[in-house]
Amino acid sequence: MTIELWITDRNLAVQGDPLTGWRGLSAEQRYREPGAGTVTVTAYPDVMAQLQPGNRLVVVRDQQIWMSGPLEVPQDYEWDLEGNADPGEVTVNFTDDLARIAGYLTYPEPAKTWATQTTTTDVVRKITATGETIIRQLVDENCGPSAIPARQIPHLVLDTPAGVGTTRTLTTRMEPLLDACRTVAVPDEIGFRTQQVGTQIRFGVYQPRDLTRTARFSAGIGNLRKVSFTMSAPLGTSELVMGGDDPAQQVSDGEPANQRAYVEVASGAAADWYRVEKLVQSSGKTDADGELTQDGVLALGNDNPQASLTTETIDTVDLQAGRDYQLGDQVAVVLPTGLTLQDIVRSIRLSADDADTGEQVTAVIGNGDSTTSASLVGTVRDLAYRLGQIEARG
Repeated sequence: MTIELWITDRNLAVQGDPLTGWRGLSAEQRYREPGAGTVTVTAYPDVMAQLQPGNRLVVVRDQQIWMSGPLEVPQDYEWDLEGNADPGEVTVNFTDDLARIAGYLTYPEPAKTWATQTTTTDVVRKITATGETIIRQLVDENCGPSAIPARQIPHLVLDTPAGVGTTRTLTTRMEPLLDACRTVAVPDEIGFRTQQVGTQIRFGVYQPRDLTRTARFSAGIGNLRKVSFTMSAPLGTSELVMGGDDPAQQVSDGEPANQRAYVEVASGAAADWYRVEKLVQSSGKTDADGELTQDGVLALGNDNPQASLTTETIDTVDLQAGRDYQLGDQVAVVLPTGLTLQDIVRSIRLSADDADTGEQVTAVIGNGDSTTSASLVGTVRDLAYRLGQIEARG
C-alpha cells in the first residue's frame, strides 16, 4: 500500500510535488458528515508555500483518492531549540469537500441574491420529489451549477442519479444545507457524499447495502480489535409533532387563521421501557404531504433507545474498507459473548505513522462514543432549524 499527499488550489490545480517527510496522518471518512484529517510535515519553505488558505489536500491511497478537501488549519507551526530541529514542523488540519457544502444555507428563493429576497412576506422552499431528487436539487440550486454565480462551488457537479429514495416533501427556510439533506436522507436510509474525479468534485446520493452476511467482524476472523456495547433508556418514545401556524398571531397580522396540526409518531419502545413524550415544533407545516410524520421519524432517530456499539476493526486480505464495504453499509459484528449485532458503518479512518511504516484502516460501526455528542448535535440542529423557521413579525 502506498500513500501520497498532494496540495491543490481551489480549482484543483496541483501546487507542487507531493509532500515528503510527513508523519502522523489520519484521514477519516464520515457518513452523511464532512470528513476530518490531520497530518504533520517538516516546515520546509516549499511546503509552507503550498499550505495556504483556500488550498486543498488530496490523500491518494494506491493511486485512488481516499479523501480530498479544503485545509481548515493550513499552518499550525512549532519550533523549539531542543524539541523540533530546523526548520520546525507544521501540523495541518483538513476536511473533505462535503464541508464546502456544509457552509451554505437553504435560500428561500435560491435564484435570487440575499439582498433581493422577497421582503413583503416570508417565503419557504417547498419541494416534493424522491429523497434523492430533493437532496440533489438543494445542493444544485444553493451551491452547485444552477446556483447564482456568487454561491457556486468551483468544479462542483452532480454525479449520475442513483434512482434511490421514496417520494416525500421538504419545507426549508434558511436552514443549514446539510441538515436539510439529512432530513430526507434519514427516513429513506440513503447516503450522500463528495468525490474528486479528475478535475471535478462530484456530489452524489447512494443507497447503502445490507452486507451482514458477507461483511462480518469477529475476534475469530481476526478483523476485530476492540468492541464495547451499552444500552440505555430512550430519550423519547412518542414524538408529539405540532405543525401549522399560530392562529392568534395570524389574526393579529390580519391574515386568515390557520389551525394547528398535531401528529404523534411513536417508536413502540414504550412497551419495553416506558412512555417518554417529546415535543417537536414544525411551524408552517401540515401533514398533508407527510412532513410532520417525517419530522417525527427524524426526531426518533435521536431519541430511540441508546443501544451504542463501538468497534475498532482492521482491514484483512478478505475484507477491506472501500473495496468490500462503504460508509452506511450494514455489517455484522460478533461479540466475544457469541451475540451478533448488526449496525451501519459510521466512519472509516486511514492512518499511517509515516510513508515508510505502512497504514492502518479502522472502521467505526454503530454510534460509538458519539452517542452523547450526537444528542448535542441534535439539539443544536433543532435550534438552528427553529431559528430558520421564524417568521417575520410586524
